Amino acid sequence: MKIYLLSLGAGLLVGVVYNLLGVRSPAPPVVALVGLFGMLLGEQMLPIAKRAFAGQDVTSFVKTGCAEHVLGPMPHNREKDS
Repeated sequence: MKIYLLSLGAGLLVGVVYNLLGVRSPAPPVVALVGLFGMLLGEQMLPIAKRAFAGQDVTSFVKTGCAEHVLGPMPHNREKDS
């Protein structure tokens, strides 16, 4: 949770600086989020390609390594864990 608050704080600070400089943000919010999502997916292309060319199992890597990197750690179900 701390990293999300730090990220939000950094974004707010940048927004204030942009306003003080009298400029608009470089991209509409949806476009920026799509671009960030593309960056996350793009980071995974080379590791997937390396595993595919090496004949390793790509599916399990995508489900574990890629999914957690792109989506973040998934929250635990407290009722299920009890």
